[in-house]
Amino acid sequence: MTLRVLCVFLLSGWLSIYAAALPIPENGPALRIQGSNTIGADLGPALVEGLLQEQGLLKIHRETPDTANEQRIVGQTAQGQRVIIEVAAHGSSTGFAALKNASADLAASSREIKDSELLALQTLGDLKSPAAEQVIAIDGLAIILNPSNPLQQLNTEQLARIFAGEVKTWEELGGRGGAIHLYARDDQSGTYDTFKELVLSRRGKSLSSAAKRFESSEQLSDAVSNDPQGIGFIGLPYVRQAKAVAIADGASQAMLPLNSLIATEDYPLSRRLFFYLPPDIQNPWAQALATFAQSPQGQAIVATSGFVSQTVQAMSVAPNALMPEGYQSLSRHAQRLTVNFRFAEGSASLDNKARQDLARVLDYIKRHGKTERAVTLVGFGDLKDDPARADLLSKLRAMAVRRELVKNGVVMREVRGFGALMPVATNSADEGRIKNRRVEVWVY
Repeated sequence: MTLRVLCVFLLSGWLSIYAAALPIPENGPALRIQGSNTIGADLGPALVEGLLQEQGLLKIHRETPDTANEQRIVGQTAQGQRVIIEVAAHGSSTGFAALKNASADLAASSREIKDSELLALQTLGDLKSPAAEQVIAIDGLAIILNPSNPLQQLNTEQLARIFAGEVKTWEELGGRGGAIHLYARDDQSGTYDTFKELVLSRRGKSLSSAAKRFESSEQLSDAVSNDPQGIGFIGLPYVRQAKAVAIADGASQAMLPLNSLIATEDYPLSRRLFFYLPPDIQNPWAQALATFAQSPQGQAIVATSGFVSQTVQAMSVAPNALMPEGYQSLSRHAQRLTVNFRFAEGSASLDNKARQDLARVLDYIKRHGKTERAVTLVGFGDLKDDPARADLLSKLRAMAVRRELVKNGVVMREVRGFGALMPVATNSADEGRIKNRRVEVWVY
């Protein structure tokens, strides 16, 4: 499916292809979901309930079997037939394992699929294709402390040393309280995988064996809330009574896990939440759930579940002295949309989320009457030996987005490139450089 056709498809009606009732099996569940605890605890079941309502089912409710972190979402047809969807939430890696052994129809993951998993599942089709890899929400890993802890910010280098056990006391960080107590998610967790990738592995470190591990996000958060010496990492909806601190990465400014900074993925510990659907073994309920999750109704459920939706909004940005003058001027006269376009690794092509976001941005532009010279694209890149090359590449990325918008009837006001200025991540690692290669959308 071409990008333009995809946009037309999305904009013409997110749920139109599922207007007809989905088939109901005579025996067993209609859909089996396995994977991320972050998704499976509440977001996944809430999206399932929304789909069942769309299908006109009655008496929708959740049933909890004896196994921890598993649920059944049940609805009933007008004729009294039960429709069952099973959700097992034991960690992202378990979702891909379940796809391999055919015990799940859809994998929920709070991290991107690994190369080893792609290889192991290649008989099911290309799980990196746009139809298979579906970004359903944005989350931010919050670094949480006990509310009595006076520290307000940390950087990712400090985080790595803390969770590796190299920094042992709060006094070493300018705080107080004695020995640091570490709290972490379990090895099966996508939350742990994300923290390991973004913080530990990037610096060649491993999690200290002294860390207390949790399968439950809620229990981890509550443990930190009750421990004045505690520190942990958690998905955004699970901060609960704990205190989140601002995080800096490399030369980036320290950022709190605010919705706007997570929506744009500027926050250093932001992450994507995924559904993965095997393209060669299609379950119509899995396809319908992924489509529903992308719809405005589905994204509203994402927001009410405590995650950050992908619904495009305009936000004001206050100019400050750290911004280049041209960017300050832009922030004084225009508003930034809550989306960044990013690119597939090692490619000038938009990644799968950007393909979805293009449809949402086009919808916003057309609904708000901004198709005629009211849109400015701003490109950024990673650090290069030659600043002029960085400037050029940043503008070329913005031009790549411009081409797609122009195809759909948008007349640009301006396209600008700011090179390697205003990084949102460190340029010393591949992941950071990829994050810095981004295109912002501004509207007048």
